[in-house]
Amino acid sequence: MSGETHSLNWETETSSERDAVDTLSTGMDVLDRKFGGGIPAGRVVALSAAPASQSELFLYEMAAVRETVYLTTERTAADVERTLAETDAPVDRIDIRRLDADSPLTDARAVIDDVDEASTLIVDPIDPLERRGGSEYQAFVNGLRARTAETGSLAVLHCLNGRDVPPQRDRTEYFADIIFDLITERRGGSIENSLAIPKCRGWRSLSETIELDLTSDVTIDVSRKIA
Repeated sequence: MSGETHSLNWETETSSERDAVDTLSTGMDVLDRKFGGGIPAGRVVALSAAPASQSELFLYEMAAVRETVYLTTERTAADVERTLAETDAPVDRIDIRRLDADSPLTDARAVIDDVDEASTLIVDPIDPLERRGGSEYQAFVNGLRARTAETGSLAVLHCLNGRDVPPQRDRTEYFADIIFDLITERRGGSIENSLAIPKCRGWRSLSETIELDLTSDVTIDVSRKIA
């Protein structure tokens, strides 16, 4: 894995070519190939997944690839650090912070200014922030978008798509430039995972899903459709 940036020529509905833009690796070859080298810098990604899934593997891969500020809203910082260490991620490059349960938005807004050039900010999960006042959450997301664009960084918002989805989820998905929708299904005696990317603001979304094997990392499931 590397924190180097690449160049991507992207297509839109109205133009076959645009100016080259810097991209940041996701740490996952399968996704980097789909995006022609990585995700365009300065973007906000919403990762939507069921709580009973292996979606955290996406966060760990993205955290390991470059300098990262990892904001945990539910688990303790020690628990996140221990789990990251088990994946062989370079924990010394990941700044793990537990947001105050009573004022998570205030804490999160204070961290935005700490986002460095070409780095990653992860909020895991975003749900407690979404449960706060609409205008306060809107201000947070707008500030986050402005900072990631200014620094050419990447923000990843982990959205739990469970039984109790927060009322601000529509706003999160609207603000996000890219949506990763992880679908986990039980079929017979196996668990199958697929990733849909229905939204890619500024260029075409992917029409097909990516079949994945989520065990200790994120890989293509070669027993099904090859991505």
